[in-house]
Amino acid sequence: MAKNDAVSVLHATLDYRRVIDVPGYDKIPLHPAARFIGTMNYGYAGTKELNEALVSRFLVIDMPPLDEETIAFLLAKNFPDAKKEALEQFAGLFLDLQTKAYNGEISTKPLDLRGLISAIRTVRSGLAPSNAIRMGIVNKSFDVFEREIIEDAAMTRIPATWTKADIFE
Repeated sequence: MAKNDAVSVLHATLDYRRVIDVPGYDKIPLHPAARFIGTMNYGYAGTKELNEALVSRFLVIDMPPLDEETIAFLLAKNFPDAKKEALEQFAGLFLDLQTKAYNGEISTKPLDLRGLISAIRTVRSGLAPSNAIRMGIVNKSFDVFEREIIEDAAMTRIPATWTKADIFE
């Protein structure tokens, strides 16, 4: 979240005035087609509640957690050369971790779709799948107990015996 000084500049930009008004400079009118999109991963470390004045200037879209169909689509799109059964296991791992995070068993740190995609990419480059998952997902947690839970979940989906050939055509 930006500092209050920066956010206050946004107020005139995002309401009926539609100008960028930085003290000490000329006001800059916005083009009628100008749009602002803000995103927030609510609950992530470093985020805080948005103030009412800022929230009132946006329309809010609450994004639901990723479902199996969406994860499968994203993985298939990123890895068209991967075996469907292998991608189902990676998607299943993400969903397993999402459930554990939702139930408070683990933090959301290892619930990282970019980390999962990066791990699969490194498998394509030659790293063993179990090592790639450890680096891309498991090691995102620095708590030893939590890491064990994540590792157990990963091992049930991605066997230590898997190689690149088990994932890619």
